[in-house]
Amino acid sequence: MARTLITAPTSAKRGDIIELRTLIAHVMETGFRPDANGQTKPRDLINRFSCRYNNELVFSAELYPAVAANPYLTFTTVATESGTLSFTWEGDNGFAQTETVAITVT
Repeated sequence: MARTLITAPTSAKRGDIIELRTLIAHVMETGFRPDANGQTKPRDLINRFSCRYNNELVFSAELYPAVAANPYLTFTTVATESGTLSFTWEGDNGFAQTETVAITVT
């Protein structure tokens, strides 16, 4: 399991624009670099990220080999109702990780 950092408000007023920031610790190996023995390191990328707000998709991104290690993403959405923000990263070799954050809307 990769280490993640998520910055999201725990509460907001209905209609407020909220900023969400995510970072995941991941090497993002392209499959083109040689290791110490001259062998090519196997590809290991996160290639998709999505955020759902109460199961409704509010943001998604496709990531490519040019993305740096430890991808950081920031985006906004509108606070509509109390519930859960779910962040999912998917990648090579069956990698998938989901983290959730609760938000209260008043």
